Amino acid sequence: MTQRLNITNGDSAAGTLSEAGIEGKVISWRDVLHEGPVDSSLSLEELSKERAAFIAEQGWDDFAHVSGDFAERDRVIRHLDYFDEVVLWFEDDLYDQLQLIQLLDFFGRGAARGKTLSVIVVDGYIPPLSGADLKRLDDKRPRVTPQQLDLAKRAWKAFGSADPTSISKLLDEDTSALKYLASALTRHLEEFPSSTNGLSRSEREALTAIEAGRSTPVAAFLDAASKQDSVFLGDIVFYSYLERLSGKKDALVTWKDGTPVIAPTAETSREFVEGQLALTPLGREVLAGSKDWQSIHKKTRWLGGVEINPGEGGWRWDPSARRIVRLRPAKLRSASKLRPTKKLRSARKLRPVKKLRPVKKLRSAKKKARPAKKSKSRSPARRAPRRKK
Repeated sequence: MTQRLNITNGDSAAGTLSEAGIEGKVISWRDVLHEGPVDSSLSLEELSKERAAFIAEQGWDDFAHVSGDFAERDRVIRHLDYFDEVVLWFEDDLYDQLQLIQLLDFFGRGAARGKTLSVIVVDGYIPPLSGADLKRLDDKRPRVTPQQLDLAKRAWKAFGSADPTSISKLLDEDTSALKYLASALTRHLEEFPSSTNGLSRSEREALTAIEAGRSTPVAAFLDAASKQDSVFLGDIVFYSYLERLSGKKDALVTWKDGTPVIAPTAETSREFVEGQLALTPLGREVLAGSKDWQSIHKKTRWLGGVEINPGEGGWRWDPSARRIVRLRPAKLRSASKLRPTKKLRSARKLRPVKKLRPVKKLRSAKKKARPAKKSKSRSPARRAPRRKK
């Protein structure tokens, strides 16, 4: 009898597949890859450790629990001896598409050699589908093509690159082999600080919702979710955005009494979601574009392979051109305008060439000169992954 392994995004979808009677073992991938550092050059197990550390650092799960979950799922897909087929069940949004390209990249490297590899991508959510709907999809499940494996490999490498323009270059190519990939990666790029006010799209939508009167965290979350073509963001991650926009100093949003917003724990979740939020005067200025959030706050953020440091320079999303651009700090821009080119030219004419270049001295200098030591490149300290559904 054929043994199947089904892999899907999270526990809710996994439960739906099991309840529908889908044949075989079902495992959840769970990782919120759109948040935190992702070095796509790492092995599966090395990356899982980094992701587990990040998730625990954010307070989204206990390190022992999440690292244990990741280690078990990695063990299953690393050793497919008991399975004849692997079926990937995913959705169309950013959360799922990143998991999908990670898995396709992994299996494309030979882990599924000799196995049947199939993929089912749902336009929307898996959980609302009936058992009959899921079985119809299962009966018609297509095999993964070489074109899909190749595209996923390039997309995963670009996502984990320190240069986000590698994603832009990929989007300029034909990505039709994976129907929803282009829209998902574009949504990822929109999370980079905007060139107009330094806010990511999610941050802007959160502040806009609060300004419009959706003043509880849950109301702001639902309003922001309604603006998405494909909802990918879970409420817990959204609440962490509110905390990032708050603080004791230079806050854009606070509770109505002026205290900083702190993302909830299991004990404080009810009190948190029913609290009343308010934009600060600075929050209104940033939202209007008269001030730049990146130049104000002091917090570092990772998106895929890119570390986004505070400051007016760095990688930005240009909403008008809908492209990633790199801004230079004003100090560098002004310095480049102050180059004394004319004085340099006149100075060159005055050089007493013959007196300054005696042949013997140059030769002896060469003997004494030592080559400069090459500085060792440092790999950035990665802070290493929270759940979606």
